[in-house]
Formats: sequence, C-alpha cells, structure tokens
Amino acid sequence: MELTKNFKNELLKRKEVKILLEHIGSPKNEDVKKMIAQEFKSDENLVVVNTIKGKFGRKTFLIDVFVYNSMDDLNKTEQKPKKKAGAVA
Repeated sequence: MELTKNFKNELLKRKEVKILLEHIGSPKNEDVKKMIAQEFKSDENLVVVNTIKGKFGRKTFLIDVFVYNSMDDLNKTEQKPKKKAGAVA
C-alpha cells in the first residue's frame, strides 16, 4: 500500500486519502476499510470508500477514501441512500 495523497480538509472535518494498492483481484470495500482504519488508527465506520479504479490486466488499484473525525461529521456530509418506490419496510 502506497500513500499518494493525504489531505486534511478542515472545513468538512475529514482526511482525503488516495492510495495505490497492489492486490490480486479487485479489492473489496470492506477490506479497504479495514486497511485504512488500521493505517490511520480510526474506526471502520468512519471510513468511506469513494472509488476503486483498476486497469485491465494490472494488479494495481487507485483507491480514493475519506476518513471522518466523527460519526456526526460523516452524517452531515455524506448522502443518505434513497428508498426505492414501492419498497416495503
């Protein structure tokens, strides 16, 4: 795992991180969250994986991640999923 960008966004109270990861097969969001949480000594629930980009035939992936300071900051900034029409709760 190679850290390519680590920007602390004071306005949104989060770290904006880009990493270059060498992995066999496409890495899963849960695996990336665990790695980032361990790296930054944060809770997994405060980590949001935006994108995992890879190119065909390569083992390297560019991953864009946000690490929030608190759950309150995460809820203020991130969009909440929309409910589907006709779905029974």
